[in-house]
Amino acid sequence: MLAIQTHLLNRSVCRLLVSVSKKMSKPQIVFVLGGPGAGKGTQCSKIVETFGYTHLSAGDLLRAERKNPSSKVGTLIERCIKEGKIVPVKITCGLLKTAIFANKNTKFLIDGFPRNKDNLDGWDEEMGDKVDVQFILYLDCPEEVCTKRILNRGLTSGRTDDNVESLKKRFQTYVNETLPIIKHYEKDGKVRSVVTDCTPDEVFERVRKHFS
Repeated sequence: MLAIQTHLLNRSVCRLLVSVSKKMSKPQIVFVLGGPGAGKGTQCSKIVETFGYTHLSAGDLLRAERKNPSSKVGTLIERCIKEGKIVPVKITCGLLKTAIFANKNTKFLIDGFPRNKDNLDGWDEEMGDKVDVQFILYLDCPEEVCTKRILNRGLTSGRTDDNVESLKKRFQTYVNETLPIIKHYEKDGKVRSVVTDCTPDEVFERVRKHFS
């Protein structure tokens, strides 16, 4: 009887080890979400420096591909932007997938994605079984603090959307489309919230607890 129990225990341990091994062999993903001005870029830089993650921005990847004159995808991105259309999520996911699997690192921060349900559905379809989403780092900051930061940044950033009118629209989009994504992941216990209404260093002291 004891021999049978030991055999069953060993089989269970082996299955667990195989499961853990498969999970760890996949790229580890942390999504970084928050409103405009919540500090996503600043905190991603600190996480990269301290914990060795690779930082990927969907927006940066799209802009880089758009500038590539020999890229058919870049031409499509350019056409979408000129016509005021949303770039198909399949393209965004494809660029993220290429960037992840072309990199020797296995730990990635993806900044500002998924922004809406279409992004989430596209990600699940394209990447759901290829990566392990560790958690969502949600940078929670009051709108008035974010607005002040963005307007100050707008004095030197040169970005055409760093103004009061654009900010109102961006916040509305964030509330209507991105917050439901955070709620979605909360159901799976995968959201780590950090209040970011203080200095970048103070914020990082809160952030680092979720990575240590």
